[in-house]
Amino acid sequence: MNKKKLISIIGLILLLIIVAYFQLDLNQPSANPQGTELAEDGYYSTPEDVALYIHTYGRLPANFITKSEAQELGWDNSKGNLWEVADQLSIGGDRFGNREGLLPDDPGRVWYECDVNYAGGYRGPERILFSNEGLIYYTDDHYESFTRLY
Repeated sequence: MNKKKLISIIGLILLLIIVAYFQLDLNQPSANPQGTELAEDGYYSTPEDVALYIHTYGRLPANFITKSEAQELGWDNSKGNLWEVADQLSIGGDRFGNREGLLPDDPGRVWYECDVNYAGGYRGPERILFSNEGLIYYTDDHYESFTRLY
């Protein structure tokens, strides 16, 4: 192979790399599977969005408050009045005991929970469970079974 042909091949490879870089647009923020970006200050409720938010930012979205924070505002679980005292907020951030051992256990692992698909009134059965190590699970039957999301 002569020198001129080798330089042409190297130039073509570099050109393909540059085109691929701009086609992939690697500088864009990460997005969920539907292609919608998750704003760091956004409010999210679906299991997919909440899980992606936790995976991306390492914490719950701003629309979650713990049970004790909600109670300080006047929430009474037996009345289902969360949105009356904390409009558009959901319960999340409390520790989850994993007493039944259905989630993977490891020394030092701490589990937290949050409600998902909450639309006011009484809390439903759907939860996201997430660990201090980045594991994220979903349950739609109030802790009877789990699906790993991350």
